[in-house]
This record gives sequence, C-alpha cells and structure tokens, in this order.
Amino acid sequence: MTDQQTGLSMAGVPQDAIKRLAELQPGKAGSIFTSDLSVNEFLLVREVGFRPVGLVLGSSIYHVGLQVGRWGKNQELNVLSQAMYHARELAMTRMEAEADALGADGIVGVRLDVELKEFGADIAEFIAIGTAVKAEPGAGGGGVDNWKNNKRQTFTSDLSGQDFWTLIRAGYAPLGMVMGTCVYHIAHQRMGSVIGNIGRNVEIEQFTQALYDARELAMSRMQAEAEELHAEGIVGVQLRQHSHTWGSHTTEFFAIGTAVRPLRADHVIERPTMVLSLDS
Repeated sequence: MTDQQTGLSMAGVPQDAIKRLAELQPGKAGSIFTSDLSVNEFLLVREVGFRPVGLVLGSSIYHVGLQVGRWGKNQELNVLSQAMYHARELAMTRMEAEADALGADGIVGVRLDVELKEFGADIAEFIAIGTAVKAEPGAGGGGVDNWKNNKRQTFTSDLSGQDFWTLIRAGYAPLGMVMGTCVYHIAHQRMGSVIGNIGRNVEIEQFTQALYDARELAMSRMQAEAEELHAEGIVGVQLRQHSHTWGSHTTEFFAIGTAVRPLRADHVIERPTMVLSLDS
C-alpha cells in the first residue's frame, strides 16, 4: 500500500473507494474523469481553466445521542450541536482526502446532505459529494500559482458551475465551504399564556427570541470559520432549518456558504451586458 493509500485509509476512506480513485489516473493518456456537473456547468468550469478529474465523496453514518432540554427554557443543546457538526466534518474531510488523492486543486458543486436511515431513529448518514477539479496553466486569467487556502487545503465550494464561472471571471476565488450549526430547544408555553392568547393577534416573544438566538449562533459560527480562512466574505449563504427526529420543540439551524478572496488587488468586475430575447 502506498503512502497516499495509507493516508486515505486513515481518513476513513473504504478500500473500494481507494481502488476507484487509483483507476481514474487523471492526466494520463486514455484516462477518464467522472463528474456530476451538467453539460453547461462542465463547459463553463473548463472555460475558466479548470479540468474535472473525478467525482469525490465522503460519508459518515452517525448515531446522534440524546440531550434533554428544560421544558420551560430556551437553550442550545450543545451535545447535539457538536454531534451534527462533527458528523458533517467527517464527511467533508473524507471528500477532501479523495480530492487530494487525485491531485485536485479544489472541489466544485459540493452537496452536503443528511439522510435518516432505517437502522434506527437516531442514526443518519451525512454525505458530501462534488467534482474535484485541477487548475490548468492560465486558470482564472493567469498569475495564480496556488489555489489552495491558507490551511493548505483544496478549496471547496457549493456554488453551481455557472456561479463558479462568474466568481472566477469577476476576479475572486473560493477558499472553502464554511458552516455553523446550532441545535436549540424552544421553551413550551405555559398554560396560562396559551389560554390568554386565544383569539388574539400577539407576538409570542419567547418563540421569537429562541429562533433569533439559534439562527444567530449558527451564522456567527459560520462567519468565524470564514475569518480563520482570511476570507473577504461569504457568498451563496443558505440558512436551513431541520427538525430531524427530535420533536416539535427541538430544531437545528444550519448555516453554510462559500468563503471567497480576491485573486488580485487590481481585479475589475465586468459590467453585465443586456441580452434581448428574440422569442415572441
């Protein structure tokens, strides 16, 4: 077993995946690539100087433990927050290890999903999948020798092929996907409040504050990851809410986006052009 294969095995990549990666042999005559990019996305990614080298993925089947929140208190459930983050991080790390094995500079079009399994109510698969790409000479307009981020990791991006093309053409590069999660228990209303609100239009302040706090925690953690990458900003941010199997008063807020940096100090964003349709 080579050092690279040993590293993949230590990262938790199964032997079948290691064999598949070895057979791809990007850059060699007669070798093929795999990709989940659409035809349009593939052509646009190639147009800005990146060559797909293979479809890469990472998976983690995780048992999410139990943490009980106080019935009448708004509070984060830290044990569950950490579990949801760690499971996603395992999947992302294995996907990145596969990309490194292919000699890729980055991964585009990443999807990060959670699927509940039939093995048990508290067991879910966290899966990350995307297309590993290699920068060709002159990629991004030239002048860029290193496409990896300040942690020496391949960049990851959940932008579509079209958005990736637009980003590079505008003089920006992705640094990595950044994320933050918060599993939060929302306090139950007291019986007196429930009865008192019947027939009235009134804000339920404890619910408002709980959801506001939970979203803020997820967003701030995502922002902290971007700051660690020395990013200028985060694009394509999504703020998702999942209840999973915890019941109506416990929910997860998950923030995710792509941290970006300018390719060069003198970059100029192209002005959009107007296109008139000839269709009736």
